[in-house]
Amino acid sequence: MPPTRRSLLLAAAALAARPARAASEDRPVVPLWPAGPPGGGGPAGPLETDDRGAIRSIAAPSLEVFVPARPNGAAVLVAAGGGYRRIEVEREARPAARWLAERGIAAFVLAYRLPREGWQAGPMAPLQDAQRALRLIRAGTARAGIDPERVGVLGFSAGGHLMGLAAARSGLRSYAPVDAADAGSARPAAAALIYPIVTLEPPYDRSSTRVQLVGRHPGAAASAEWSVETHVGPRCPPVFLAQAKDDPISDVANSRIMAEACRRAGVPVDLHVVASGGHGFGMGHPGTASADWPSWYEAWLRARGFLT
Repeated sequence: MPPTRRSLLLAAAALAARPARAASEDRPVVPLWPAGPPGGGGPAGPLETDDRGAIRSIAAPSLEVFVPARPNGAAVLVAAGGGYRRIEVEREARPAARWLAERGIAAFVLAYRLPREGWQAGPMAPLQDAQRALRLIRAGTARAGIDPERVGVLGFSAGGHLMGLAAARSGLRSYAPVDAADAGSARPAAAALIYPIVTLEPPYDRSSTRVQLVGRHPGAAASAEWSVETHVGPRCPPVFLAQAKDDPISDVANSRIMAEACRRAGVPVDLHVVASGGHGFGMGHPGTASADWPSWYEAWLRARGFLT
């Protein structure tokens, strides 16, 4: 079938939406939605990248694929934070993706829709993108040779909130199926949340995540609906948590609330609270306790069958 004008426009948008990268790192980028995201809307302009490598104005959600030299069949979807106002791909997601690929795990950096960028789906838009990404990875659409039983997620800050929702709300049909990949499960096999925003409820409701998702003065029902801990049940996958006590953005209570929700539901959980590191430490700040978490995560991945 010859390409239509609409398909050419969508392809151009997907190319424009590629997160900025070094010229020597021309990685595959896979669009999530063949005919545009559910509900329509969204930004009209090109992708914007700031001087820290964070992106916004995401018109075409996508996956940036980090292919291991020696793939072992496992895969991890990576979501950076940014308070749902931007996505810190360069500071958080790409270093994590390189770390995973070095260990044989295919990594997929998610450029997800930001809920206040005019999308009709509103706060559901990022979760739709996360669920669609997991299904594409599991189906082998985004990368061949993936073991569908070894697809996990890793999220930082607001990306931790998004990956937490993906883990806890995997049974929610957030969008109508668009192709055969959507017949598959959106449940990750394991979820790692690093300095995550978990709850949007008082007294921990002063985050950008809460404002971007449910507004400055949400009702109690909306705050509960978009809090991760509300949805943790027996089908939630095993969870790994790492956060610093001196985090000034996401109170360490977020990780403790998530850990307690997992324990109540009978979900295996590994909680690591370190003394220092602040917020946004990515793969760890040298000279602080935050530098230790990747080794704990590596051991956890090995125990979960993601490393051979």
